[in-house]
Amino acid sequence: MQSLHSRVRPLRRSPQASSIAAAPAPDFKDNDQNEVEETAEDFFETSIPNLFPDDAPQFLGNPGQHLLYTSPSFGDLEIAVPSYPTQNKTAAEGETVTKQNGGADDTGRVQEGRILFAHFVWSAGLIAAEGIENAHIYATNPTAMGREAYKIWNVTDQSVLELGAGAGLPSLVSSLANASTVVATDHPLSPALTGTLQFNMDHNLCNRSPIPPANVSIQPHEWGVMDDPFSQQNRGAFTRIIAADCYWSRAQHENLARTMQWFLAPGGHVCVVAPFHTGREIVADFFETALKNGLSIESIFERDVIAQCEDGREIRREWKPERDGDGPGTRARWCAICVLKRVEE
Repeated sequence: MQSLHSRVRPLRRSPQASSIAAAPAPDFKDNDQNEVEETAEDFFETSIPNLFPDDAPQFLGNPGQHLLYTSPSFGDLEIAVPSYPTQNKTAAEGETVTKQNGGADDTGRVQEGRILFAHFVWSAGLIAAEGIENAHIYATNPTAMGREAYKIWNVTDQSVLELGAGAGLPSLVSSLANASTVVATDHPLSPALTGTLQFNMDHNLCNRSPIPPANVSIQPHEWGVMDDPFSQQNRGAFTRIIAADCYWSRAQHENLARTMQWFLAPGGHVCVVAPFHTGREIVADFFETALKNGLSIESIFERDVIAQCEDGREIRREWKPERDGDGPGTRARWCAICVLKRVEE
């Protein structure tokens, strides 16, 4: 069975110093559709999970790069990685930044936007996409291997909201897995909203036959801010909320939990993928905050990001807020998978 990270390889590398906010414009058709532009550096970069199987990369790709994600069910998906305006320029250089499509209009706000980390494909997004696909496979061909994935990740005929979408791979796979509605959201300053997310959806969905998949839309959303038209019109509207690697900042935990509680439909649940690369205690802090903000934990466990059982099942262990000998290398190999529901349910 193909390992999670080996599903991704580069298509082409875009210049790192770019004045455009999004990944390159969507006219990427090579004369030879089967030809992939791949340098030795690209090959080594995406081979690291196979060369060093005990090392778990937290992200793949570079800003502005295009990646090929190989899906067992849906074929090859081209994923553009967001890139920021004046990607290689800093405020110290006194560069002027042009406001475009919700981006920053001064260097201070660009710096604020940069800490949003949308400019990679994060491993947590791969885990969510894999879970959604495994649930889809189980729905059409039930096996013991896919039963647990189905309980957590099934999106068929569900309304799906992705928070902190970045490149939007879970949203894309949700659409292909027959979700009824998919909305990919990111912070209003995110570079993903300047064209990359739209490209990823249009490029991979519009030409599907015989009928393009579910209705997909893209919306800016700042966690905890509920007075915008999108939030007001969609309170309690989503039966599945996906939040992969959204837990970096303790200061945003309450806002994130409030957003989850606001948009979650009765009977729905939140799918959490929380790696430990910023510290196990930060993940534990989010769960404590969620419990204080109207959410409850239906199920939670830790998953090995790299290894699998011989039959392809995930390797799991009990979730623990603290673990003895939990160094950076060990933490990088595991992530928390959690299902959150409303307290009253």
